[in-house]
Amino acid sequence: MDGMHTHHHHDHHSHHDADSGLADQLDLDARLTGPYLGELTGWLWGLAPAQPRRVADLGAGTGAHTLELARRFPQAEIVAVDNSAVMLDRIRAAAREQGAADRLRLVQADLDAGWPPVGAVDVVWAASSLHHVADPDRLLRDAHAALNPGGLLAVIEMDGLPRFLPDDPRLARPGLEERCRAAAAQAGWNAYPDWTPHLERAGFTGVERREFAIEADPAPPGAARYAHVVLSRYRAALDGRLPADDLDALGRLLADGRPDAVLHRRDLVLRVGRTAWAASREEPPTP
Repeated sequence: MDGMHTHHHHDHHSHHDADSGLADQLDLDARLTGPYLGELTGWLWGLAPAQPRRVADLGAGTGAHTLELARRFPQAEIVAVDNSAVMLDRIRAAAREQGAADRLRLVQADLDAGWPPVGAVDVVWAASSLHHVADPDRLLRDAHAALNPGGLLAVIEMDGLPRFLPDDPRLARPGLEERCRAAAAQAGWNAYPDWTPHLERAGFTGVERREFAIEADPAPPGAARYAHVVLSRYRAALDGRLPADDLDALGRLLADGRPDAVLHRRDLVLRVGRTAWAASREEPPTP
């Protein structure tokens, strides 16, 4: 979601449309989950080398993290890498609006094809992108080689799609979202390992892992639309993995004409979780 999307093979127009739809979803996610970014990048800032000169965002998506990194590291060149021209166009436009375009470099590259041409870097950021790469261990080795000594790598993953429904026993199907998330996990959605041993095998040291969570009750504006996107995805993709009663309940929540449909509810909450790893390229020993 926030970060690189999966690779699809379509004709040009359908690929462009798919990327545009995903870009809209990523923008919506960024607006709603933005509050956690300050805490996350603040943690990274405390571990990063002083005044990094270049920061690379791998799988930048629509650039929510890219622009937060630009704010956090005001002296650095920020390099946004994504395989989608649609995503990079979104980043370019947002950077112009926020006055960060002069420090931004855009690189269109497929991370499966090798390390992108970003040059030596001081910070590498990979949010929800590493688990999409065919050979993540190769990418981590390449990142280690590209980092200047003392440089920092951050890997961020999401703990599944956001949750929106209140803990209300009056709901027709209590526990519906948790069963959807469990079925999605069983189907391999957003599957990723504990990256700690992978980072260590790639040569990184000082690996730290931390979990971040935000909960907004009531949910911020725009949450109903995002909830509709997420529940629609469950309804379309998990047929055969959920009981019929759960599929019916999703259908009721998605029916625009019902007063209890998700687009009309005023009792939605927002619960989002992220797990982050930070690791360094060791400084060479002083002679």
